[in-house]
Amino acid sequence: MDVKAVRDEFPILHQDVNGYPLVYLDSSATSQKPRQVIDAVDAYYRENNANVHRGVHTLSMRATDQYEGAREKVRQFINASSTAEVIFTRGTTTSLNTIAYSYAWPNLQAGDEIVITEMEHHSNLIPWQQAAKATGAALKYIPMQSDGTLTLEDVRETVTEHTKIVAISHVSNVLGTINPVKEMAHIAHQNGAIIVVDGAQGAPHMNVDVQDLDCDFYTFSGHKMLGPTGIGVLYGKQALLENMEPVEFGGEMIDVVDFYDSTWKELPWKFEGGTPVIAGAIGLGAAIDFLNNVGMNAIMEHEQNLVNYALKKLRTIDDISIYGPEERTALVTFNLNVHPHDLATVLDAEGIAVRAGHHCAQPLMKWLNSPATARASFYLYNTEEEVDRLVEGLLHTKEFFGDVI
Repeated sequence: MDVKAVRDEFPILHQDVNGYPLVYLDSSATSQKPRQVIDAVDAYYRENNANVHRGVHTLSMRATDQYEGAREKVRQFINASSTAEVIFTRGTTTSLNTIAYSYAWPNLQAGDEIVITEMEHHSNLIPWQQAAKATGAALKYIPMQSDGTLTLEDVRETVTEHTKIVAISHVSNVLGTINPVKEMAHIAHQNGAIIVVDGAQGAPHMNVDVQDLDCDFYTFSGHKMLGPTGIGVLYGKQALLENMEPVEFGGEMIDVVDFYDSTWKELPWKFEGGTPVIAGAIGLGAAIDFLNNVGMNAIMEHEQNLVNYALKKLRTIDDISIYGPEERTALVTFNLNVHPHDLATVLDAEGIAVRAGHHCAQPLMKWLNSPATARASFYLYNTEEEVDRLVEGLLHTKEFFGDVI
């Protein structure tokens, strides 16, 4: 992969921040956008701006073709069996809440179990807390190993015949842990449960084949994979989606409306009430084109080389604590003996953008026995030179705080 050529496609990376060349190491929060995506969104608003599905005029038909064309790109990207299984949402959070409200609430009852882990992002935790409270189901946690991984033995012991839903992150946004989704799906199905996968940190960085994983639901966000904000995907097996009710009602998702009753449009549109995020979907389609052109295998290889280099370099720093397993995706979460917010502020003064805080994973912070951490996350446009800048910045941070560390 020609990283320089890739970087040239991202206008935002070619700027100075606080007098230093920008080093953007916060892609797990949101990725930067290539010119191809920016141009696709711009072209829609300049040339084809119209509502979809509702008009027979030229602009509406163009917009509809682009919007549904993006759905087909998503279908191919995750290898869904049909575009009926690809629902556009506002993002991973909306997708997970839709599953909780539309599937979990009607199907759970007292005595049932929802199984999750302590590494979950709040978006894949709070909806299940609320579903458990509403239905009387029990929330159970698969125990984690000391390095932040799961064992299939623990999964088998936690998932029982009473388990109805297993909800798991494909990749931890804090630890970088890659969970064994395919094997967990098999265990869930053996016990008569379904499996929901939070793929927000998975889809941007690795090949995802929902049929091979045999997951029942898979969710992800466009903005973490080079696309615009405000657009996400809910994949679900068609048989499950057919039996679920919409959670938003209004225009676009209806078939027939009478004074006292209404019927819904077929999949996927029954879950897309109102005017959808048309430009966002088109932008996501352009982002998928960009990722496919670079090649997901090439991206994965580049990221693995980069995170291994980062781990090696960071471990040369005294007093650093690094969290997560050796085998991980392209992020490193760590702490020095100074508050992560102070650390991030000093790094920002040198043009280096990292994340600091609880990363929307407060239960995991309790498990780590740390109120907050710093996180450097990498993507296809990052380089070893930027890792070196990070290490230099951390050494400067130690010098700045002196005896505090």
